[in-house]
Amino acid sequence: MAITFKGGIHPPENKHLSEKKAIEILPPPQEVFVLLSQHTGAPAKPIVKKGDKVRMGQKIGEAAGFISANVHSPVSGTVKKIDDVPHFTGKFSPAIVIENDGEDTPAEELTPHSDWQNLPRDEFAKIAAEAGIVGMGGAMFPTNVKLSPPKDKPIDNVIINGAECEPYLTADHRAMLEFPEKIIEGTQMIAYALGAERIIIGIENNKLDAVARMTEAAQGKNIEVIAVKTKYPQGAEKQLINALTGREVPSGGLPFDVGCYVQNVGTAMALRDAVVEGKPLIERITTVSGTIVAEPKNLLVRVGTPIKNLLDAAGGTNGEIGKVISGGPMMGLAQWTLETPVTKGTSGVLFFPPEDAKLGEETNCILCASCVDICPMRLMPTTIAHQAKAGNFEIAKKLGAMDCIECGSCSYVCPANIKLLHYIRWAKSEIRKMK
Repeated sequence: MAITFKGGIHPPENKHLSEKKAIEILPPPQEVFVLLSQHTGAPAKPIVKKGDKVRMGQKIGEAAGFISANVHSPVSGTVKKIDDVPHFTGKFSPAIVIENDGEDTPAEELTPHSDWQNLPRDEFAKIAAEAGIVGMGGAMFPTNVKLSPPKDKPIDNVIINGAECEPYLTADHRAMLEFPEKIIEGTQMIAYALGAERIIIGIENNKLDAVARMTEAAQGKNIEVIAVKTKYPQGAEKQLINALTGREVPSGGLPFDVGCYVQNVGTAMALRDAVVEGKPLIERITTVSGTIVAEPKNLLVRVGTPIKNLLDAAGGTNGEIGKVISGGPMMGLAQWTLETPVTKGTSGVLFFPPEDAKLGEETNCILCASCVDICPMRLMPTTIAHQAKAGNFEIAKKLGAMDCIECGSCSYVCPANIKLLHYIRWAKSEIRKMK
C-alpha cells in the first residue's frame, strides 16, 4: 500500500490528454509582457526604460526587498514601454513590454559553475537570487529565501516534490521523463547547500514511468525515489512531508520547524541551469489542456508569452470557451482574458466549455461532515465558513482558518455546493487586516 497522508480526495485525473506528449519548444512572440510581480512578495523594481536595448537573460527588474525576486528579459530586443497588463490574479499589474528582435542575443550575466561542488554553501542562495528563481509548483516563493533557513533550524531532510497532484497538469511529469539528470543534479545542489543528510524525491504512483526514470538517474547518488499514493493534495508540502517522513508541521509553522525543505522538480532543474549554465529563469514547461483543446500539449514557453499563443500552438479549441484557468482546476485561478502573460509559476493553462463553468446553486449545509472527513489539515471547513458569513473572524481564527492550505477539497465534496474555500479565504483576508 502506497504511503500517503490523512484526508484528501481523488478527483478525475484527466492526465491522459497530455502525459504522453513530449515537450515542444514554443517560439517566443513578437512582444513579451514581463510582469514585475510574478512571485510571492514585493514586485520587482524596473531597472530599464522605454527605448533601452536588452539581451536575452538580462536583468530588467530588481528584487525590491527580502521577499521579492529579480526578473529577466526572455528575449533580446527593445523595451517598448512599461505599462499595466492583465495579471493572473484578475487585476492589472505593471509589466515591461519588450519588442523581440528575433536574435536571442544572450546577456551572459551569470557565471557558469560546472565545478559547483567547490562552491561555498551559501553561494547557491546568492545564485538563485540573482537568477530570479522562485517556486515553480505554483507558490512562486523566492528560492533564495528558502535556501537560507534560520541557523537554529537545521535541515536534515530535503524533499523534491514530483507529485503533481492537480488534475490535467503533466509539465512536471514530462520534465522527470525528459530531464531526469538535470533534476537530480539540482537536487544534489540543494542538499549540499543545506547540509542535509537525507534526500527524497516523492512522485505519485500514477507516474510509474517517471519513478523508474528518476530512480535510474539517482543510482549511486544517495537519493531515495519514493512512490506515494495518488491523491489530492499530495503535492502540498505539509502533506508530502507527513507522508514521506511521518513528521507534522505545527500550526502556524513552516517545514524548517521539523527539519524539512521541500522544492518542486522544476525549481530544482532551474537552480541547476542557473548554476551550471548561468541561465536565469526566463522559461518554463507549461501544460495546455482541457476538454475542448484540440491538441493538448506540454510546451517550453518563454516568460511573458500571452496565453493565447499557447492555445494557438495547441490548435485552438473544438468549441466555445466557458472558462480559462491558469494552473490546475483545484487551486488555479480563472482568467478573464487570453492576453494574460505566462509567469514563472504558470504550470498549466486549461480550457473548458460553458457547461463545465457553471456553479451549482448553493443550499443549506446538511451536516454530512464530508468536508471534515477529507480536510488534509484536519479543520472544520463548514464551521469556519459559517463564522465568516456571520462576521465572527476572531472565532474563525481560533478554529484554524489560517492553517487552511486553500486546496479546495472541501468545496469539491460539498453536496450543498457551499463555496467553503471562498468563505475561508475571505476569513483569512479579514484576519490579516485585523493583525
